[in-house]
Amino acid sequence: MRVAMYYNTQDVRLEELPTPRIGPGELLLKVLASGICGSDVMEWYRIKKAPRVLGHEIAGEIVEVGNGVDPYKIGDRVFVSHHVPCNTCRYCLNGFHTLCDTLRKTNFDPGGFAEYIRVPKINVDRGVLLLPKEVSFEEGVFVEPLACVIRGQRVAKLEPGQSVLVIGSGISGVLQIALARASGAGWIVASDIYDYRLKAAKQFGADEAILERSEPRENSGNQ
Repeated sequence: MRVAMYYNTQDVRLEELPTPRIGPGELLLKVLASGICGSDVMEWYRIKKAPRVLGHEIAGEIVEVGNGVDPYKIGDRVFVSHHVPCNTCRYCLNGFHTLCDTLRKTNFDPGGFAEYIRVPKINVDRGVLLLPKEVSFEEGVFVEPLACVIRGQRVAKLEPGQSVLVIGSGISGVLQIALARASGAGWIVASDIYDYRLKAAKQFGADEAILERSEPRENSGNQ
């Protein structure tokens, strides 16, 4: 199968790898869409693990089902979570799943920028979601980033009618704006250092857009 192998931000190569073989409880997925996370373009964050196949916001179609996998079948359209928690440690039981050690260790093989991925048993158990027919594969890749935004607003206890300031209007910021608008927020203000992002912020529901300066401001007050 073909993969996009990451060596550094300026060096991503189309290469060949063996199609993964699955075991009991696992799935083989044909990747039909994969998002590019902000972390995928952070060289300082990714370079230490190069070369590797990146991509973790994916949607696709199941092409092979391992023994013991009952809920899913060949042909199902799904989203697959790259990291899943154990749901049994003290962090998970208290609602802090992002602190779970298992969450940091789980992933699919090799990565979303590949034609096929092997979905491990634990990810099949708690990280596979069927996509409704009306949801495209391209829309399906937003399941994970949108889930992060939903959790953030739950933690912030956003209530209908409250005013919201979104600092940074990239993809996550725009999702924050769109969700806040859909949830009945009051006045929504977006800020960013790039005008084109602020235009997107307005398009997705911001009432006001503030263009910040990209260069540091001179200190005009006391230290």
